[in-house]
Amino acid sequence: MISKTLEKELSAYRIGEKVKELRTERGLRLVELGSHTGMSAAMLSKIETGKLVPTLPTLMRIALVFSVGLDYFFGDERRRKAFAITRKGERIKLPAALDKKLVPYDFESLDYAALEPKLNAFLATFRELERLPSHQHNGVEFIYLISGRLEITWSGTAHVLEAGDSVYFDSGVEHGYRRLGKDECTGVVITLPG
Repeated sequence: MISKTLEKELSAYRIGEKVKELRTERGLRLVELGSHTGMSAAMLSKIETGKLVPTLPTLMRIALVFSVGLDYFFGDERRRKAFAITRKGERIKLPAALDKKLVPYDFESLDYAALEPKLNAFLATFRELERLPSHQHNGVEFIYLISGRLEITWSGTAHVLEAGDSVYFDSGVEHGYRRLGKDECTGVVITLPG
């Protein structure tokens, strides 16, 4: 028997509801889930209705049937849904030393608050450089230029972007960028690993 305090705290995780959601999504009846877990349908029904809090080994047996980890039952659902807000005042500007010598831009992460992001987004403030450093990485890259003029070289060919222009490219091909002129040059850069 667990205390009322523990019962209240555990109910916030909605473990029973989550078990039932998994079972109904897979189209299983309580008896079928019972045959996979070695538990009775009556016990599973009590878990699903919140009348019984499962032990960790019991919950692990259920989790294995549905190929989920225990974090599925205890993790913050909002974080699993990939929603994160990054406030302007929370961002930190850092130099991007791609070749460890030349720094083509400073960046502010726009997605650092997201857990397991599927892409990387940042605000770049491009620098004026004498020499254009190049690099490459797996995936694709997208740049939307907010202000200024930007020279981007991709596969040995130079292109000039003006404010409002955008470019999408295979970042596995050698590329580089630098600000043209004295005016500030900023853009949103999104990379998607390959």
